[in-house]
Amino acid sequence: MHYTYILKSSSSPDQIYIGQTSNLKTRLKSHNSGDSSHTKKFQPWHLEFYAAFSDAKKSINFEKYLKSGSGRAFTKKHFN
Repeated sequence: MHYTYILKSSSSPDQIYIGQTSNLKTRLKSHNSGDSSHTKKFQPWHLEFYAAFSDAKKSINFEKYLKSGSGRAFTKKHFN
């Protein structure tokens, strides 16, 4: 399975991170251990949302959508 996910910072609730992975549990641990320079500053993170896809390309495309202007508006409306 491939996952597109939204993380929310516990220390700064206005901060979110959007990503995609094939191993959600390991990736979340990576974000919370400071391995990612993009998320290190706002640790700890909790999983706000994820969508599972059987096809990696669909997961990547959904991540791209969520990072687009309309996707950011959708995310803000439904997850903030």
